[in-house]
Amino acid sequence: MATQIFVNLPVKDLEKTKAFFSAMGFSFNEQFTDEKAACLIIGENIFAMLLMEDFFRSFIKKDIADASKFAEVINAFSVETKEKVNELVDKALAAGAVAYSEPQDYGWMYSRAFQDLDGHLWEVVFTDMSAFPATEG
Repeated sequence: MATQIFVNLPVKDLEKTKAFFSAMGFSFNEQFTDEKAACLIIGENIFAMLLMEDFFRSFIKKDIADASKFAEVINAFSVETKEKVNELVDKALAAGAVAYSEPQDYGWMYSRAFQDLDGHLWEVVFTDMSAFPATEG
């Protein structure tokens, strides 16, 4: 069995959050989606469980960080091309996200970042390893 990754994120409004990620072109695993949670499919084995804050609290003993004020994590994923980076981030911005930083272009790696509706940080990255700078050694 392949390893699967499930990132769990608290959200204030599940329906708005689902609409936001749907506008970016993502889909959900309906088997793990109900009125308290939605399973966002990021990749073949990578998922984000978007949990209503009250439901998220049932799994933790700490306070929930206000992601609009504090960074708790940067959720980063790679895509196939630089154009796909721009396409996804542009869709996120059109759906209500806020740009988090200027695009970063290192020639071999290109990335853009945004904050989602709850302030969670997302980074979309394209990496061309064939253009990775040679190291001396």
